[in-house]
Amino acid sequence: MEQIIKDAKSRMDKSLEALRSELAKVRTGKATTALLDGIKVDYYGARMPINQVANISVLDVHTLSITPWDKAMVQVVDRAIIEANLGFNPISDGTNLKIPIPPLNEERRKEYVKLTKRFGEETRVAIRNIRRDANDHLKREEKEKKISEDQLKDAEDRVQKITNEHVETVDDILKLKEIEIMEV
Repeated sequence: MEQIIKDAKSRMDKSLEALRSELAKVRTGKATTALLDGIKVDYYGARMPINQVANISVLDVHTLSITPWDKAMVQVVDRAIIEANLGFNPISDGTNLKIPIPPLNEERRKEYVKLTKRFGEETRVAIRNIRRDANDHLKREEKEKKISEDQLKDAEDRVQKITNEHVETVDDILKLKEIEIMEV
């Protein structure tokens, strides 16, 4: 019984981490290295994440800097960023790339808020599915006479409490991200 509850909590925590990871990729008009996380680069025949072939840093609020470890990779990294279609236009000086992050207009900000809400709803659904799985396991334990009816009820209450806490955390994360996106 304890293991089922612990497993459910762990899976819900992973859902929250996945949400945070997805939201980190959503632009807020500020430069962050997470904006380039999904980009893959052809590195001598292999597809590699951009952060494994170059050093990525934030120069200022509106500029990212990329320094490929191999100077021959500058053009390849440049092309990969453009092909990723994120709306970035890298500026190359031969050894480094600078990426100006354009400010977001109001319409684009609202689109990003909708996107974050969709991520939030997907996370809430995942958390509720984890709750359902945990409750199903608990009911099976009760049916097999491993736990009593009272223990089942207590365990289901604990799972519901954990679920409520995680859903509240999702709401809090979304509120903060929305404020961040709408901030001019």
